[in-house]
Amino acid sequence: MNYVKEYSLVFVILIVLVIIIGCARESVHENVLTVDTHVDTPFMLRRADWNIGESHTPDVNRVDFPRMKEGALDAIFFAVFIGQGPRNPDGYDHARQQALALFDLIKKAVKNHPEQAELAFSPSDAYEIEKRGKRALYIGIENGYPIGNDVSLINKYYDLGARYITLCHSSNNDICDSSTDQPEHNGLSDLGKKVVNEMNRLGIMIDVSHISDKSFYDVIGLSKAPVIASHSCARAVCNSPRNLNDDMLKKLAENNGVIQVCMVPDYVKEIEPNPQRREAMNRIREKYSNFSELSKEEREKARQEWSELNEKYPPNLPTIADFVDHIDHIVKVAGIDHVGIGSDFDGGGQLKDCQDVSDYGKITQELIERNYSKQEIKKIWGGNLMRVFRDVIVVSEEI
Repeated sequence: MNYVKEYSLVFVILIVLVIIIGCARESVHENVLTVDTHVDTPFMLRRADWNIGESHTPDVNRVDFPRMKEGALDAIFFAVFIGQGPRNPDGYDHARQQALALFDLIKKAVKNHPEQAELAFSPSDAYEIEKRGKRALYIGIENGYPIGNDVSLINKYYDLGARYITLCHSSNNDICDSSTDQPEHNGLSDLGKKVVNEMNRLGIMIDVSHISDKSFYDVIGLSKAPVIASHSCARAVCNSPRNLNDDMLKKLAENNGVIQVCMVPDYVKEIEPNPQRREAMNRIREKYSNFSELSKEEREKARQEWSELNEKYPPNLPTIADFVDHIDHIVKVAGIDHVGIGSDFDGGGQLKDCQDVSDYGKITQELIERNYSKQEIKKIWGGNLMRVFRDVIVVSEEI
C-alpha cells in the first residue's frame, strides 16, 4: 500500500512539474516580442480561394493571421520575392511590375483585416501594434532583381514599405554573385556598391542571405550600417553554401549585424538522400522554369503537383532540436546578440515538429530546456533584429 502511495505522489509531482514548465514556457513566449524575418506567404495572396484572415492547415500553407496569434508571433516580414529572370529591359520591367503587384496584395490583405493586423514601417511600430493585440506586417524584397540597373527605384520601394532587400537569390543578378551560381562579378558589382550605399542612405536593411561568400565580405567591408542574414543557418552545423561559415559569423558580429536562423531542411541538417523525391522535384522545377514568370494557371498547377509530390515522397525533416543546434553554434561563435529567427515558411521552411507559426512556442520551450534565460530568448526572438533595424535608421540619419 505504501508503495502505491509513493508512486502516486511521484506521479502527482511529475504532473505538477509539467504544468509549471508549460506555464513558464507560455509566460516567456507571450511576454517577449517575437519576430520572424522571412516568409513567402505573399504568393498565397494571389489565390482567390485563400483568406489570410482565416486559419488553415500546414498542408495548405504555414502562415495566416489566426495561426500567428495562436503561436504568439507578433511581427513578421512578408517577402516580395521575384525569381531571377532575363537581365534586359523587358526582364527588369516585368520584375518591377511583379514586385509592385505583390506590394499591393500585401497592403490589400491588411486593409481587409484591420482588426487582425497592421502594416509596420519602423522598429517601434511592432511594439505599438502588439499592444493593440494585432500582428505587425513588415515588407522585405527578396532578390534585388526588380531594381534592375536603376538605383533610384530603391527609394520607390522604400516609400512602398520595403525595409530590407535581399541582394540576390539563387542566381547572379546585376548587383552581386549568388552563393549558388558561378562567380561573375567577383562579389559585388559596381552597381551593387551603389545599391549598398543607397540602402545605407535610406535606412533599408541589407540582407546577405543567398549572396556568395565574396559578395558577403564586400558588403561587410562597404556598409556603414549593420546587416542582416534574414534566413540562413550555420555552415559548420550544415555544410551548405547558403549558410554562413564561422569566419563570416565573426565578421557579422564585428559589423553588429544578425543572422536569422531558417527552417529550410537542406540548410538545417544534411538529410538522408531520397533520390526519387529529388528527381521528382527537379522535374517539376524544370517543367515550370524554376517557378519564374508563371501565369496564374501555371502557378496553380505547379502548386498542385508539388503537393502531390509531398504526399507521394514525404520529406525526411529535421527537428526543432536540430534547428536550435544552429542557434547554439552561432551564440558560441558570434555571441547571443547576433542571432534571431527567419523561418522561410511558405518558401520551403518546415521542421518535423514545427509545421507552421502556431508551433512557435515549442521553439521557446527548447530554448528554455537548453538553459537560455528570458533575456536571451527576448534577444533571439526579436530584440537583436530590432536593434539592427534601429541602428540602420540611425546611420541613415547621419549620412
